[in-house]
Amino acid sequence: MKLIFKRLTQWVVAVFLVFVVGVSLLDQSSALAVPMQSPGASDQTGMPLAQASTQTGLPMPTVADNVRRLLETNECIGCNLAGAMLKDANLQTANLEGANLQGAGLERANLQGTNLIGANLQGADLGKTNIAGANLERANLFDADLEKANLQGANLQGTNLQGADLEKTNLTNARIEGANLRGADVEGAIGFTATMIQ
Repeated sequence: MKLIFKRLTQWVVAVFLVFVVGVSLLDQSSALAVPMQSPGASDQTGMPLAQASTQTGLPMPTVADNVRRLLETNECIGCNLAGAMLKDANLQTANLEGANLQGAGLERANLQGTNLIGANLQGADLGKTNIAGANLERANLFDADLEKANLQGANLQGTNLQGADLEKTNLTNARIEGANLRGADVEGAIGFTATMIQ
């Protein structure tokens, strides 16, 4: 009788182990079925994954992922580039609409003709950067360093330049209507007139 009970116990344990292994294999295969997304891609609704991932649980792309994407495609709409080091980068005509570039290092970068509508450039280093002809409408440049930057012909309408360093910046033909220049340093700015301050 003890032998039958012992074999029955071994059989129950074996069935239980097979069940546990089977369930864990099912979990792994369903995890592998989750499609991998490229950084900055959109989901089926067109929502950027940076927003969709917080709702779906997918991992968000890192700043490094977004920098790679920007340098490869010249586009990173609405993505997080906070603190990115892009010194001397050629980002001419890039599309960075709504991107977060807070504290980014963009010194001497080429941003000529770049779309920066609604971008956050708070505290960014844009010293000696070529931003000629760029669209910075409604961008946040609070406390940004724009010393000796070239903003010739740039669209700065509704831009927040409060506390920004615009010393020796070229503002020739820049559209600056409605910009907030409170506390900005405009000493030696080229093409700047007192009538630009509203």
